[in-house]
Amino acid sequence: MNTGKIIFSQVMDYLPMHTFRRCVDRYGGDYKVQSFSCLDQYLCLAFAQMTYRESLRDIEACLRAQQTKLYHMGIRGSISRSTLADANERRDWQIYADFSQRLIHTARQLYAGDDFGVELDNTVYALDSSTIDLCLSMFPWARFRTTKGAVKLHTLLDLRGPIPALILISPGNVHDVNILDEIIPEPGSFYIMDRGYLDFERLYRIHQGLAFFVIRSKSNFQFRRLYSHPIDKAHGVQCDQTIVLTGFYSQQGYPDKLRRIKYFDEETQKNLTFLTNNFNLPPLTIAQLYRCRWQVELFFKWIKQHLRIKCFFGTSENAVKTQIWIAVSVYVLIAILKKRLKIALSLYTILQILSVTIFERMPILQVLAEDRYQTDMSENRNQLKLFES
Repeated sequence: MNTGKIIFSQVMDYLPMHTFRRCVDRYGGDYKVQSFSCLDQYLCLAFAQMTYRESLRDIEACLRAQQTKLYHMGIRGSISRSTLADANERRDWQIYADFSQRLIHTARQLYAGDDFGVELDNTVYALDSSTIDLCLSMFPWARFRTTKGAVKLHTLLDLRGPIPALILISPGNVHDVNILDEIIPEPGSFYIMDRGYLDFERLYRIHQGLAFFVIRSKSNFQFRRLYSHPIDKAHGVQCDQTIVLTGFYSQQGYPDKLRRIKYFDEETQKNLTFLTNNFNLPPLTIAQLYRCRWQVELFFKWIKQHLRIKCFFGTSENAVKTQIWIAVSVYVLIAILKKRLKIALSLYTILQILSVTIFERMPILQVLAEDRYQTDMSENRNQLKLFES
């Protein structure tokens, strides 16, 4: 007897299916496909992400064990390792990249009003990359070093959420600074970066795009101080200066003035020097903005620990990128579900609960209700006394 939708189906109800079909049609994903569509492939890999499956054999065994529930999950094709492997090899990964970007757009609208720790109306992005190690003999296309393979996950993270605004996947030997060429500056926004992105010509493009940047400086760059601004050293700010670059190539790349702020971090006992093109914000706010960049590190840590992007279900470039993009879409989908259902639990807790209740037939709000996980310490015991005192 049908007693309602299973949890997996309730989660997938938040997918914009019209958008998914448009992405599939754009790249001809279901062209001449008879039995195992792109939606079937997506649902199988989403199931693998949500339940922490480690291989195609693992996916096949678990789904076949629940054969009677596949229809209710939305899966219409038959499940086999060879079918999944062929789909990962041949279906264009850009289908899932475009679909993930649409989910990201939806999630950013939902989290637009969230606070990220600094009182600022501007949009703030943190840019960083994370390296995913691969075996060079199995992934020869992902050359990183002479005996090592890897791909890099470059992420522009909107700190309100945090939701990735832009994700790019590149071979491991692509330097981080090259990703600045792929970013279109959003006027009025802040871009927070580590010193690995220090390239004055590219930073000047951000400045010309009417956007702001905050970046750590290197110790050997040449500059000349024009004048110093008054500061309050009680909060860690050591200096606030207006400078111009004096190096030949750096001056050609960035001919305008820059602001140099030196800050002492009491937690790490380190002196940090920042460069920015914003002359209006207090120096302490600039230091706080850079501190918020740590959220992108937490995002990478969360992705690597809780989504399946270490054990890959295929060895081709297409299969790896397909799995990464579906993993990202699952992360964003859970973030959308959390916001729309107003769930107070963390994304980690939500995924853990879903992983063990995925086939249950009960309302998802009941499963994710926070009060279900509080221990009842009441003194009313429904236990008979064996002996009278």
